[in-house]
Amino acid sequence: MNIKAVLFDLHGTLAHGETNVTSEDASDYLVSRGYAVYPQSFDVAWGFVAFIDYPKYGYRTYRSYLRRILWRLSVRVDQETLKGLARMFKRGRYELYPDAADAVKTAKEHGFKTTVVTTIARFKFAEALKPIEKHFDVVVTGYEAGCEKTNPRMYKKALEFLKVKANEAVMIGDNLKIDVLLPKKLGIHAILLDRSGTTEESHHADAVATDLRQAVEIVARWSKRRQAKS
Repeated sequence: MNIKAVLFDLHGTLAHGETNVTSEDASDYLVSRGYAVYPQSFDVAWGFVAFIDYPKYGYRTYRSYLRRILWRLSVRVDQETLKGLARMFKRGRYELYPDAADAVKTAKEHGFKTTVVTTIARFKFAEALKPIEKHFDVVVTGYEAGCEKTNPRMYKKALEFLKVKANEAVMIGDNLKIDVLLPKKLGIHAILLDRSGTTEESHHADAVATDLRQAVEIVARWSKRRQAKS
């Protein structure tokens, strides 16, 4: 394989959410402040903003993101309530997995171009990514791609940014459908990250790794085999 680039998923691959604020938490807070917002409608509005609005407008803060969610619900809250809601969600910050930094750094040392491919709004994980951001050629979120990750356009935009062909790239991620099956349809090689070692449908991937270091080592071996043959 003539591998030139490695694409990394974010959530569940490079990083994880330390805590999660639920729609019930948000609803309880808003109701306590006098606003009739309930869990199911909050969930739906959140999803719409995450997958439809963010790719269009690229919100840069929780306040602007949450303001849009509430706008979708036809609810206008006072500034103190909005600040309080934003503080709640900020506590659910992303943290890098222990193997993330070494893996991404190693990928660059092998000469691969690298990128993050995720629907998630950049402001949510920007702080977590700081220690390794210099090792990425580009970070592709829903805003840079103009779509959410189940849309093949996101992968095509990532390849375009990196200036590589599909068969010159490898995707590493923990979601079988989005990180393996979809990129493979486009001709991108795919490694399934199975941290628990329990995935039963791993045969769909070109390879399976239980941590990121192993995944990058697999990519390096593929590249070396190609170099040896040439």
